[in-house]
Order: sequence, then C-alpha cells, then structure tokens
Amino acid sequence: MADLLTAPPVLSGHYAFFFDLDGTLAGIKPHPDQVAIPDAVLQDLHQLSLMNEGALALISGRSMAELDMLASPYHFPLAGVHGAERRDIHDQTHIVSLPDALTQRLQEKLSAALAELPGTELEAKGMAFALHYRQAPQHEERVLALAREIANANPQLALQPGKCVVELKPQGINKGAAITAFMAEEPFKGRTPVFFGDDLTDEAGFRVVNQARGISVKVGPGDTVAQWRLVDVAGVWQWISDIANQQQQIAQNQGGNHYGSLSRRL
Repeated sequence: MADLLTAPPVLSGHYAFFFDLDGTLAGIKPHPDQVAIPDAVLQDLHQLSLMNEGALALISGRSMAELDMLASPYHFPLAGVHGAERRDIHDQTHIVSLPDALTQRLQEKLSAALAELPGTELEAKGMAFALHYRQAPQHEERVLALAREIANANPQLALQPGKCVVELKPQGINKGAAITAFMAEEPFKGRTPVFFGDDLTDEAGFRVVNQARGISVKVGPGDTVAQWRLVDVAGVWQWISDIANQQQQIAQNQGGNHYGSLSRRL
C-alpha cells in the first residue's frame, strides 16, 4: 500500500540530485526521438543545480550526446548508457567499452534477428545494445529470448530489462554504480543522494541511495525498493519547481515550508 505523505525534507541539508530522463523528466513516447523536456523544467533543473553547487546529474540509458541535446542549453554532469559513459563536473569523461570485434559481431547478429520481427528496433550505442519492442509488443518473448541467448553466450555482457526494451551492456554497469561514482567526487561528495526514476533500470540506483540513507523516488506504478513515489512525470516537474523555488527562498530568508506531494511506500 502507499499513503500520501508530505515530501521528505530535502531542503535544509546538503543534497545531491540524480534524475532519470524517459518516464521521469519526460513522458515516454512511441519513439525516443519524440521525447522532449519542457523549457520550464530545464530552467528549474538549472536553478536546482545552481542552488546545490552543481550537484545534479542526469542518469539514463540514453547516450550522453542525446542527454546533452535534450538538456540544451544547459550542461549537467551525465551518466549515459546506464553509466557505461559518464561525464563529471569537470567535463572529464569515463568510458567503459566492449572490444570492437565483439561489438560488430553482436550488431550483425542482432540486426539480422530483429529484421525477422517487424516493428522491433535495434539501437546500437557502441558499448551497449537496446532491443526495442514498444511498437511490436507481440514479439516481447522472442526479443527477451534473443537477449538472454546473447548474454548467456557472452559473459562480459549483462541483460537489463526495461519498459518495452531489453538492453545488453557490459557487466558491472548500472545506475547504482554511476551514482556511487558521482558520490565519490565533488560537488556530490559528502551530500545526501536523491534519485528519481521510473523503470527497472533505476532499481539499482534506488538500492544505492537507500544504503546511503538518501531519498529514492519511484515515478509511476509498479513494485520498487524506492522509499517514496510520485504518480507521474507532471508530479516530478511540480516537485522540482517547488524544491528549486523553496531552496531559493531559504537562501534569501532562512525560511519557507512549501513542499510538493509524494507517495511513500509503507
């Protein structure tokens, strides 16, 4: 069960903010190219970043290039491809890659297999592969079986299910590891982590944040280890706006008590 409670008090201490993108900062669309973050939300994220010395990062299965495009004109620390590529506050990049020969072989095999499943789509990310079936849900079982076959045959790969997608990525790469890496660096170091996500890919991040006694927030329905819940993307937008505005008020007058609404798992 989940009862509506006031948002956790994230305003009076030192916090580090982490946000997933699809399904969290932006609504999920039939095709990834249709996704956008409203300008007002980007402005609130920028304000929240400024109020916390830059301790705000986007963490997504998308590539960093896509994240930069969606966050433009702002420039945040990023973890793309679930953390296989990461950019810190100093613009230093940290990349985990697969051997070129393996990447080429997998792309050829996956492309040929998905060509036999109309409506599915292969997204090659260089160091990872996403097998999309949002527009062909009837092929879910065959896509999952294909991904399991590839992962079992290549122990350096891990399988990551998501919403109408399954990904193949290097072992040891997940959003929890990305958050851990950020939290070891300035300006995140020493702060309490706050992570918003909506998907199975975000559960590893929730676990890391819970272990750090931070604030984990699940967006939308579904089982989760997150401690709190927001109903939908619009709720995330409102929460970010509320927190950014209140932090600004606190900086000005050491007061304020307007909180957004979350739903906590009990």
